[in-house]
Amino acid sequence: MEKISVYVLTYNNERTIERCLSSLQWADELVIVDSYSTDGTLEICRRYTERIYQRKWTNHQEQYQYAADLTTNRWIMFVDADEEVPPELAQEIRQELGDNNGQWDGYIVHRRTYYLGRWIKYGGWYPDYEIRLYDRTKGRWEGGLHAKVKVDGRVKTLQNCYLHYTYKDISDQIQTIDRYSQIAAEDMLREGRRFSLANMLFNPLFRFVKEYILKRGFLDGIPGLIIIVSTMFYVFIKYAKLWELQRELKDGNEVRRDL
Repeated sequence: MEKISVYVLTYNNERTIERCLSSLQWADELVIVDSYSTDGTLEICRRYTERIYQRKWTNHQEQYQYAADLTTNRWIMFVDADEEVPPELAQEIRQELGDNNGQWDGYIVHRRTYYLGRWIKYGGWYPDYEIRLYDRTKGRWEGGLHAKVKVDGRVKTLQNCYLHYTYKDISDQIQTIDRYSQIAAEDMLREGRRFSLANMLFNPLFRFVKEYILKRGFLDGIPGLIIIVSTMFYVFIKYAKLWELQRELKDGNEVRRDL
């Protein structure tokens, strides 16, 4: 039977980390990388593993890859601190790896999100999936804000979902949108992407049509409406922040020329 390592990133996840770690006791190795939490996160983590490391946050790709490199087994899986692996998914993972025989190098897993008192079943949040379990010799983290595992080989989709317990409340969501939109704008600036008024105006509308109408986000009731409005705001504000960053860069260059 293949041994499995699971790695988790944490930062002030006192609200959700116990549920997460208690769902990972089937793993052969559990590695936690904490970005210097100031709440009770570390005390909870110490009840589940001794493999706890602290590292200052740099970016998503570097932090996840750092954690992945600390694991020791060939097959590794990442789980976020506000997620849970239910028993049926853990059983499916064990069975798949037992029957693999070199056929697959990674596995896609679907995610189901609990938000504002209900499980989200439609819209842009479901189905939501990515490679979660993979052969460490075939996979690496790539990308910026929305970094993902890229696997060089064959990938299969598992049947069972992992569970995501997202924002504590709407205020928490707004703070996250502010933080992530800033990171997204900075990523676009580094990539050389230029601000476009058309993108700022029409991309949010495109998301509304795609996720709220075509993917039937309206069937999730008020939570579904809040999701699409917050998504549209996120898309709008990241372009607004890109415009602001480019203006600051231009103004700085003009000041230097004046000097």
